[in-house]
Amino acid sequence: MRVFVTGASGFVGSAIVDDLIKAGHQVLGLARSESSVEKVKAAGADVHHGDIYDLESIKQGAMQCDAVIHTAFNHDFSKFKDNCETDRKVIATLGEALRGTEKPLVVTSGVGLLRSDHIVTEDELPQSSEVMPRAASEEAARAAAAQGVDAYIVRLPPTTHDKGDHGFIPMVINMDKEKGMAAYVGDGSNRWPAVHRSDAATLYRLIIEKRPELKVFHPVAEEGIPFREIAEAIGKGLQLPVESKSGEEAAAHFGWFLHYASFNCPSSSEKTRAALNWEPKGPSLMADLEAGHYFKK
Repeated sequence: MRVFVTGASGFVGSAIVDDLIKAGHQVLGLARSESSVEKVKAAGADVHHGDIYDLESIKQGAMQCDAVIHTAFNHDFSKFKDNCETDRKVIATLGEALRGTEKPLVVTSGVGLLRSDHIVTEDELPQSSEVMPRAASEEAARAAAAQGVDAYIVRLPPTTHDKGDHGFIPMVINMDKEKGMAAYVGDGSNRWPAVHRSDAATLYRLIIEKRPELKVFHPVAEEGIPFREIAEAIGKGLQLPVESKSGEEAAAHFGWFLHYASFNCPSSSEKTRAALNWEPKGPSLMADLEAGHYFKK
């Protein structure tokens, strides 16, 4: 199978490319910069020049392949809503390219959209994008499905971890370094699900290979890790004290990230595992933190 992968040089996308190639598939990877082009080539994939703002290029890449996996997203939080709407347009374009072909389209979302005190499942829907901008991706995938596209949604956990991570955990580490202490909010009982990058990559591949009836997937290896435990592991890794923060102190420590440091989204992957026979094998988040690579300069 020839697979078009957006974000092919990114943290998750590059792992998907490696997994697909090892499984015998061919990959056409979207790449914009010269460094991205070289990374995609080094992985053994073909390069499709373009980016998420070049919708015609996106469409042409999708039309050349037997399946599409979309992981590219602009993570500049200063224009988050605009970036979410850009993703809606990209998914709509991919859907247009695949309409009437029966080729699968796999798009990326996040379980953090479903913050809740209960354990959320694959069946639950996020609030609308008017309330939760990131839901635009799922809305676009469902709109494509309504037009006959075989569309799937993968909700990544807030921490998809491994060497080279530049997501939420490194952000917290940098904040803690700057403040001279590791912190959590309140009693720190709010829980973050987690998965190792390699296990998430395998899940994307299994979807396009098996084409299951289930359409929404949670690549969740760990249902929910208390944020206090994450903070304690970071404190140990940085050799910093660990403290609870509330109110103005929490806002001063985490700044714009307070929203994420506070959210609670324990998530089930029971239906995902059953539909794909998916069993995560990578190290846990704590094992990755204890390995030390998150703390190397």
